[in-house]
Amino acid sequence: MPPGSLVHIGDTPAAAVSIELIGYDPDSFEEQRFQSVDECLPSLKRPGITWVNVEGVHNVEIIRHLGEQYALHPLVLEDIVNTVQRSKIEDYDDYLFIVLRMLRSTGGGDFTSEQLSMILAPNLLFTFQEGLQGDVFDTVRERLRTGKGKGRGMGADYLAYALIDAIVDSYFSVLEDLGERIVNLEEELTLSPDKSTLLMINDIKKEIIYLRKAVWPLREAVSFLERGDSHLLTPATRIYFRDIYDHTVQVIETVETYRDLLSGMLDLYLSSISNRTNEIMKFLAAIGTIFMPLTFLVGVYGMNFKHMPELEWHYGYYAVWIFMVALSVVMILYFKRKRWL
Repeated sequence: MPPGSLVHIGDTPAAAVSIELIGYDPDSFEEQRFQSVDECLPSLKRPGITWVNVEGVHNVEIIRHLGEQYALHPLVLEDIVNTVQRSKIEDYDDYLFIVLRMLRSTGGGDFTSEQLSMILAPNLLFTFQEGLQGDVFDTVRERLRTGKGKGRGMGADYLAYALIDAIVDSYFSVLEDLGERIVNLEEELTLSPDKSTLLMINDIKKEIIYLRKAVWPLREAVSFLERGDSHLLTPATRIYFRDIYDHTVQVIETVETYRDLLSGMLDLYLSSISNRTNEIMKFLAAIGTIFMPLTFLVGVYGMNFKHMPELEWHYGYYAVWIFMVALSVVMILYFKRKRWL
């Protein structure tokens, strides 16, 4: 299809598209919900800062209508409905287009991933979510409602900073849960590694690779917000983006550390399995060595010759048993002394 074609790519949520509008200034705050773009358009003309959060991008007509109202580039709309984008930032002079992954920990080391698209314009911020239930912005909304912090006295660029900061902070929660899983896996790997341990290593490794793909491009985007020359970002806000950049680097370093740990754990698993195999083979070799002379003895005395020595001994049978048991005990003691058993 030609560039700019709106085709939704990704999972389609069961819920319908909803539009949340939050408007505020230092002295006022309002919060509304709408089901269509036409319903919320009059509220977008209010003074102050306006944040429009669209939950669900599977209805491409809503995205198209919103893009027509604000003259958004067709390629931007295409990237919004295509939910497999890498984290990036694009400067369109009149607005900034930002894409990043929003991760939320669900407990037990698992997490959900959702694409978040942002359009930052003067006094206006659009955010587009895939439509999964919940997000990581509840603390930002609460600060705006109560007037705590600097949010209501700053511009839309500071609001964008607050949302990106909440997303990066959620990465730490995901990494903390993954760290606990890795610690538990290390203990299991040391005590009793088996096939399930290998499967767990591979599962966590896939999640680490996914995290790495989500975080590495984000560093470049945050670096642009910190050092770029867009007129939409004030010098006072750029300082805050510097803090996000430091957190992003810390997340990347943690991801790389976990990646190295998993590689080492895979080597440790293979070594443990190899050592266990060697121990089994050593035990079987010792058992075979003990039975070799016994097999020789019974082979000799099992030959069917008429004139064999000791054939007529009255206690010959018992003597052979005593000799074989004594020989076995001597060999076992010798192997113990040599630490072969």
